[in-house]
Amino acid sequence: MIKPIHLALYLPASMQNPVPHIIHDQIFWITPERCIFWEEENTLIVADLHLGKTGHFRKAGIAVPQSIYKADLQRLMAMLYLFKAERLIVVGDFTHSTANKELELFLKWRKDFSALQIDLVKGNHDILEDAWYKEANVILHEWELLINGYLFKHEDKRYKRPEVENAKYTFSGHLHPGFKLKGQGKQSLKFPCYFFGKYHCILPAFSRFTGTFLVEPKKGDVVYAITGAELLKIG
Repeated sequence: MIKPIHLALYLPASMQNPVPHIIHDQIFWITPERCIFWEEENTLIVADLHLGKTGHFRKAGIAVPQSIYKADLQRLMAMLYLFKAERLIVVGDFTHSTANKELELFLKWRKDFSALQIDLVKGNHDILEDAWYKEANVILHEWELLINGYLFKHEDKRYKRPEVENAKYTFSGHLHPGFKLKGQGKQSLKFPCYFFGKYHCILPAFSRFTGTFLVEPKKGDVVYAITGAELLKIG
């Protein structure tokens, strides 16, 4: 049995409430914490956790503090508690590289969420042996995962596979999308964001230890820029 936690320990006190985004007849709650909650399936959706990335840098002699990694796990834990999610879908890059001590820490974390179903659609960084994911009780999907017409995959171009039948909307990651807000003169600020096109959503990287790739929404697209603990809707 997991002991109750105080969400205030892991989330900004001023965090904006999640925003509902309707896709067909389903409600997807957009959060400032870089994850989406699918209400009808009681499922949390994330991309690009890159577990073990800070440990990978330290092994290379770059002094990146482990507190960054622990903060990501705490945020994930807080979101699971907040929504009482029964399932977690990771659309690629669950881990970053080869195994290290940070992945051992995740295995300990996983024991506190043993009843949680975790589905991973493998990304280009998910290179661990299948035995590790089995030990972590993670269900692997090599190419994609289709649930009631909603398709989950890491990226569009990697595998060059034909379109999946009966897929009406796709969620992916990989790009670490960002949006530039321009002010007067040459002033501008860049923020991670969610990108919603007509048929496709690109999630921001859940890990805060990542860069961003600027997206340029067209007419009909919607972007939710993550400005700290708040969301700014564009389009």
